[in-house]
Amino acid sequence: MAHHIIIVGGGASGLELATRLGNRLGRKHLADITLIDSSRTHIWKPLLHEIAAGTLDSAEDELEYLAQARWNHFRYRLGRVIGLDRERREVLLAPTLNDQGEEIIPERRFSFDTLVFAVGSLSNDFGIPGVQQHCLFLDSTEQAERFQQKLLNCMLKAHTQGKPIEPGQLDVAIVGAGATGVELAAQLHHVTRLVSAYGLDTIDPAEDIRLHVIEAGPRILPALPTRLSDAAVRELDHLGVTVHVNQRVVEVNARGIVSAAGVTIPAAIKVWAAGIKAPEFLKDIAGLETNRINQLVVKRNLQCTRDENIFAIGDCAACPMDESGNNVPPRAQAAHQQATTLSRTLVRRLHGKPPLDYRYRDYGSLVAMGRYSTVGSLMGGLVGSMMISGFIARFVYLMLYKMHQAALYGWPRALLISLLHFLRKGIDPQVKLH
Repeated sequence: MAHHIIIVGGGASGLELATRLGNRLGRKHLADITLIDSSRTHIWKPLLHEIAAGTLDSAEDELEYLAQARWNHFRYRLGRVIGLDRERREVLLAPTLNDQGEEIIPERRFSFDTLVFAVGSLSNDFGIPGVQQHCLFLDSTEQAERFQQKLLNCMLKAHTQGKPIEPGQLDVAIVGAGATGVELAAQLHHVTRLVSAYGLDTIDPAEDIRLHVIEAGPRILPALPTRLSDAAVRELDHLGVTVHVNQRVVEVNARGIVSAAGVTIPAAIKVWAAGIKAPEFLKDIAGLETNRINQLVVKRNLQCTRDENIFAIGDCAACPMDESGNNVPPRAQAAHQQATTLSRTLVRRLHGKPPLDYRYRDYGSLVAMGRYSTVGSLMGGLVGSMMISGFIARFVYLMLYKMHQAALYGWPRALLISLLHFLRKGIDPQVKLH
């Protein structure tokens, strides 16, 4: 019987790993590869803020797991993992229900020889009162689309209500000034003006819509150098986005956001983009070692510390980066690198060879500030650290997505997709209006 590799999670790292292994091992029947995910389609997570803003239609950019599996020699199974039996080497999947709550797929168990967790991360509400009840999140395509619908509905209501727009009625507050929060704020500035131009002319975006970004720390984009953080602040100020720093949120209610300093920031739409944690089901699952944010603790070779047959990659893994005790940061580039390393390790594993250690390489960070502006830093062995902004940074930012597509489709198809997107620009509206 062929060696069975199960990959749980079809995000960037899990899907890239399944694709690589399918083409390397599945094609030659050297191993059976199974990808398990609770969704039917894949969207690159850094694009979720564009789906939320309405500048990207998920139906055009999503990848269907069943088709990808067929093209790349692995199996895809729809389901949500709820348990793990390490002794029997089985994962347990919950029953799958339709929209009416009817069971369409019963509870199942899948046996494995090698198991890989690549389930990504979720927003961390830190137990703050009111966050779950009053905030929207951007952890999935469904959540991003829910935000886009709420924003559009709020603008439609304001346009047709037959009375003046009340203060705060269209205001948006984003908690968390990392890349997701800052990019969403910049996109929303562009989108609110586009929607108004498409006929909702009773709304004056400059007067009726206030955008807020709220950060507990002393500056936004703490992962970037101070110079680029300052550049981002200037760009947000130019766009009319109000930045609140040193404002630790202690409560969220129907009216708005309340900080520890006693400041209340009113907002009709509230978004939580502060902090991450791994999914709750991973917490101490089957006796595996996890940390305080539910990440599986792994060694440098990406093996779980308590089971050599189980690996973890991406945001759900706490992987040591250096001897100082720091872990690899939860970035898309780290997920891509780990998928590449682990694919080589699992090929070696079939031949009885030891796993390879993963070494994080920081190639810099980029943050898209709306349609035409991007700030960031590039890092490499030849140039050291180089600050970039404007058109060059925007081009590099777009190339990161092209590299992800190339890992899944190959470069010819990735470039063809880009051409088709370019051709559709002339017939599609610039923002999703439904």
